[in-house]
Amino acid sequence: MAKTPTPAELLPGLSFKPPEKGWMDVKPDFRPGTYCNLAAPKWMEWINYPYPEARSVETDNWALPQDWKEIVLEGMEDRLKRFRSLKVFFDICVRCGACADKCHFFLGTGDPKNMPVLRAELLRSVYKRYFKTIGRALGEIAGARDLTEDVIKEWFFYLYQCTICRRCSLFCPYGIDMAEMTLLGRELLASVGLNIDWALASVAQCYDKGSHIGAPPQAFKDMIDFLAEENERITGITTTPSYNRKGAEVLFVTPSGDYFADPGTFTLMGYLLLFEHIGLDYTFSTYAAEGGNFGWFISHEMGKRLNAKIYAEAKRLGVKWILGGECGHMWRVCNQYMSTWNGPADFLEVPVSPITGTRFENAQVHKMVHISEFTADLIYNNKLNLDPQRNAHVKLTFHDSCNTARGMGILEEPRYIINNVLPEGNFVEMPPNTIREKAFCCGSSSGINANENMELRMQGGFPRANAVRFVHEKYGVNHLGCICALDRATLPTLLQYWVPEVEITGISELVGNALIFPDEMERTTDLRDRDLVGFGEAEEAGEEEE
Repeated sequence: MAKTPTPAELLPGLSFKPPEKGWMDVKPDFRPGTYCNLAAPKWMEWINYPYPEARSVETDNWALPQDWKEIVLEGMEDRLKRFRSLKVFFDICVRCGACADKCHFFLGTGDPKNMPVLRAELLRSVYKRYFKTIGRALGEIAGARDLTEDVIKEWFFYLYQCTICRRCSLFCPYGIDMAEMTLLGRELLASVGLNIDWALASVAQCYDKGSHIGAPPQAFKDMIDFLAEENERITGITTTPSYNRKGAEVLFVTPSGDYFADPGTFTLMGYLLLFEHIGLDYTFSTYAAEGGNFGWFISHEMGKRLNAKIYAEAKRLGVKWILGGECGHMWRVCNQYMSTWNGPADFLEVPVSPITGTRFENAQVHKMVHISEFTADLIYNNKLNLDPQRNAHVKLTFHDSCNTARGMGILEEPRYIINNVLPEGNFVEMPPNTIREKAFCCGSSSGINANENMELRMQGGFPRANAVRFVHEKYGVNHLGCICALDRATLPTLLQYWVPEVEITGISELVGNALIFPDEMERTTDLRDRDLVGFGEAEEAGEEEE
């Protein structure tokens, strides 16, 4: 594994000077630390993906199938027919450059091919060569080029330097969706056996065992039971999760990041405390133990496969509706793709909160509610007993996760929760051009949260980290909050590199800290066993006097 440069070493090498050669003449620089490893054949075999071979980026020969060129061109033709948007996006771009400086990977690397307009050109140039008369006639003069192995390698390099965050689309005057082109380009790569290992391993394990981490149902239950025991140790409150219980009102689905690793585990502890506080009739499924959908990062077909299991379990258990934990792409897939992929969930009811009676009209089709919507509604209707002072040690800024914020418009709900669980003045926004719809991405989403590409991850996440550093230095911010498990997986590494004084937290963790139960033990620590500000001090002072 390549040694990751320090921040002091990385920034001086950043340059936005235009290259001397034309973009078609510059090959990608596969330096260690800047790319993801090709997928191991066993993961491809698990999910019946084509052409499983042991491949390495470092070799000249990537073991493409003999008829790889025909496969790719036939695949592009098929997608041009099935996805009208792809042809429209290819044809309407006027190269105005409005997107150029909006991509965090371009800002972090200075590589012109990370400008969304040029990243799209990598695909568009082949489209022109084989599907447009002018391209067939004039070739490079018309921006067209032959499909070669070098072009395939270039696709692999740059299509996995896009986190499908859609920030570029926000600024595009035509609304061109670079994320959709990236996803379809990745499908073409997968059709000839080229996938990245970190993402495909997660997909295969989810497909085979139920979660991205490959945890079997028994391990899933054990981990949640352990977190329930931690809640009892810290708060004195017994939280009693149920599993595979037929007839529960709500199926609760959360991403594996929330029960597998810190800081997500503290977020899950917050969920359990919240549900105990309101007496929610819910159940987990040990067979739909993964809300995240890394299949969406690979292909539409794989995303459809992994999405189906959640709804199959909801039907088997006979629940009324689904509540989703803090996850970005889980929410976006269910909200925008599920009914197209697997049909409307007519066997479920339109979600109605059993505590407040609120009917979530926005969930009429997919029947899933995000935990932030659910919690904000509880607070609005005065159903939670909260003490914000228990979070006085937290000076927070908020990261708008790309899929929930820019993708789905969940902007106000988390902020409403934050302002009710933190003391006044403890919440600080980052600069306005870096939040809400304009939020910078974490820099490691869409399946590229690997270890072998750490230099690239730190470059791509720099714009996000730079905004965090600004509020840390100016206002003393010490926590970055988010409502996405993948962010909680990627951001700790990023901030440890750029802003090590700032920790990552889920918003439901802060809710768990602030909840007051009538029969709880005296609270002197938060869910992380950190001392609370102003709690237990009077008792300690009395002991010292004695």
